[in-house]
Amino acid sequence: MAGTHLLALDQGTTSSRAIIFDPDGAVRVIAQREFTQHYPEPGWVEHDAAEIWGTQLEVARRALAEAGLTARDVAAVGLANQRETTVVWDRLSGRPLAPAIVWQCRRTAAMCEALRREGFEDVVRQRTGLVVDAYFSGTKLAWLLENVPGLRERAERGEALFGTIDTWLIWNLTGGPRGGLHLTDYSNASRTMLFDIHRLEWDQDILARLGIPRQMLPEARPSAGDFGLTAEEFLGGRVRLAGVAGDQQAALFGQGCFAPGLAKNTYGTGCFLLLNTGEQAVPSKSGLITTIAWGLSDRVTYALEGSVFIAGAAIQWLRDGLGVIASSGETEALARSVRDTGGVYFVPAFVGLGAPYWDMHARGAVFGLTRGTTRAHLTRAALEAVAYQTRDLLEAMTADSGVAPSSLRVDGGAARNDFLLQFQADLLGVVVERPAVTETTAFGAACLAGLGVGLYRDLDHLAGLRRVERRFAPAASPAEVDRLHRGWRAAVQATRSFKPETPA
Repeated sequence: MAGTHLLALDQGTTSSRAIIFDPDGAVRVIAQREFTQHYPEPGWVEHDAAEIWGTQLEVARRALAEAGLTARDVAAVGLANQRETTVVWDRLSGRPLAPAIVWQCRRTAAMCEALRREGFEDVVRQRTGLVVDAYFSGTKLAWLLENVPGLRERAERGEALFGTIDTWLIWNLTGGPRGGLHLTDYSNASRTMLFDIHRLEWDQDILARLGIPRQMLPEARPSAGDFGLTAEEFLGGRVRLAGVAGDQQAALFGQGCFAPGLAKNTYGTGCFLLLNTGEQAVPSKSGLITTIAWGLSDRVTYALEGSVFIAGAAIQWLRDGLGVIASSGETEALARSVRDTGGVYFVPAFVGLGAPYWDMHARGAVFGLTRGTTRAHLTRAALEAVAYQTRDLLEAMTADSGVAPSSLRVDGGAARNDFLLQFQADLLGVVVERPAVTETTAFGAACLAGLGVGLYRDLDHLAGLRRVERRFAPAASPAEVDRLHRGWRAAVQATRSFKPETPA
């Protein structure tokens, strides 16, 4: 092991980031670059995989330069990534063969409905822990095979490769067309709707039903370990890629939720609540999903997850779509400038509703508008919607697991908003903890990489690195909280009832 620093690559839905941590878990440098979002049809979301690779490499190099470090100073690279986003590329040239279909994209909703009608969801749920939904990679890949000319033939000949973003970046980092490794980790594989989370292998029956050639798929490995060496030219030296996890599982790890019953919530583009269930894969009866949290050597840890598709993206919409705010930084002061929302509820179902509703056809709605409604009321309603959706998830999680967490560890961009976290604590009736290092997704990837090369001894060593910056204790009247939540539930019900006729 050459160095003592860790380079975390945090490839998200709207930006690529690189963060360098010192051995004690402190952030040395953050480099970030946004990339283009494409919306070719209503409900469709695409990325350019080549642009993602380019921006991720750029920020990695910039982070090293700004820290005054070289590849020799880096003990290992860890990778966390937006999950479910589906990439297909040419094995020989390395070029993407189609735009990447983003996890938010709803184009395969009709395909999912057909699978449900034939009763295939039971097979999917039992083996993968997931529901049949356009959110996951399986139907996205099936759609590409049906709609990209010549792709199926190339896949059957072994010329076309599939991967989620982690696989695409690993392949490129380790050499691409010149010997790149086609790998993923258990946590990302578990998000494809193609992976048996109990047997830890790709499911042949699901692949056959969706018409996906097995040779397209990567090899799945534990989350901490050997994912190859970076090619010399990328970072100025060869560095071990030793930790990989989907962004939400990486955040669970970075929050130190190593024991069953510990939970975290990430407020990002979406909102993702995960509860560690240990070595038991707990099936959900309440609209959640069962997923692999991480794999360490021969041990696999599972989690219950609730996924909300739109959280911080609602604030981006207020900024970019409506122009009612100039930046996300002003939302806290705006929300505090009014006593309440004035009866306004905002259901941000722009790409359908995720857990626990799984309504692919719901669309966003605002209720309770009056002539007295201002941008402050609307902004507050958008922030409150994030907290309401989290309460829905936690209630479902408690019903499934029988465990009511006494605290919730939070991270993500919106976790810097004190108004949101206090409202969240009030709404849940539990203490909300914000860590000193809020970059927990990247930190989780770095911790996995550190374990993978022996920089960190064990989980106890990692637990000792965690620091809490602030705790938010519930302070609101339970009766008032219940009244507000009943209003939210009514708004969700009204949103789901609205089904406009759409053009063929």
